Amino acid sequence: MNHILDIEHLRTHFTTEEGVVRAVDDVSIQVRRGEIVCIVGESGSGKSITAMSVMGLVEEPAGQVAGGSIKFGGEDLLKLSRSELRTLRGNEIAMIFQEPMTSLNPVLRIGEQIMEPLMEHQKLGRKAARKRAIELISEVGISRAEQIADSYPHELSGGMLQRIMIAIAISCSPKLLIADEPTTALDVTIQAQILDMLRRFKEESDMSILLITHDLGVVAEMADYVIVMYAGKVVEEGEVVALFENPKHPYTQGLLKSKPIINQRQEELYSIPGQVPSPLELKPSCYFHERCAHCMDICRTAEPALKKAGSRQKTACWLYEEAIAHV
Repeated sequence: MNHILDIEHLRTHFTTEEGVVRAVDDVSIQVRRGEIVCIVGESGSGKSITAMSVMGLVEEPAGQVAGGSIKFGGEDLLKLSRSELRTLRGNEIAMIFQEPMTSLNPVLRIGEQIMEPLMEHQKLGRKAARKRAIELISEVGISRAEQIADSYPHELSGGMLQRIMIAIAISCSPKLLIADEPTTALDVTIQAQILDMLRRFKEESDMSILLITHDLGVVAEMADYVIVMYAGKVVEEGEVVALFENPKHPYTQGLLKSKPIINQRQEELYSIPGQVPSPLELKPSCYFHERCAHCMDICRTAEPALKKAGSRQKTACWLYEEAIAHV
């Protein structure tokens, strides 16, 4: 099988006092072996919930995967028991969470937290696990590895903590690494180092990466394939060069237009007008229609399907369908 991860028609809902929130609504994503797939979109587009659904970390009963399948290596993760999923998670599938300071245990030393998956999944003894933990700290570019292993999270900087999160994630040589905004709140120098590190580990182990970000610079640098999400749906996808050179969906066009261009003076940065709609107020339509300069009557009343728009490129836009109809 060419796909290491195959998400089909995933629906993840949350029950609130106001009603049901369709955080992820009929999303299909495929990640090939050895490929870096980036999911991009504004806050509230469903990126992180998609990742949490894959990891089996959607908290019940308020949240639940309401439909679809998530196949990893051909096996549907949604059909696994909790113990089977726990064996897989952290071993064959690992995740770098968005906030390392809140993801790491503040009362455990760094070394102990790296040792845990090694002892649980690789069955290493404490001495061997500590030795490997110190090696991993060095591998992610932190000096004084033994001293760092005996430190607590609050004693390290944000950049160092993000490296520790990477060390934990790669400790068991996973086949799939999910990275949720791994460079948020880091300065550009540290961000570049983190991305270089992820790319190096990916090349060394033929690991696949599902990278979640809102930064198109990160997408351009890292991605083989791009998924653009909006209001819980995939609105466009394609190979990174094709999507950047010829975006079909007005939302993708707006995201690309809002990115500053080096050596080009701009009086004012472009921003997409309006806000992402409330998930409680969504009705059959193109969810982007209220913010779209090309809105047509059909956009307000019918939802466009995600259709092929080139080699490995798809878009969900009535404007594109009308253009094709007149060719």
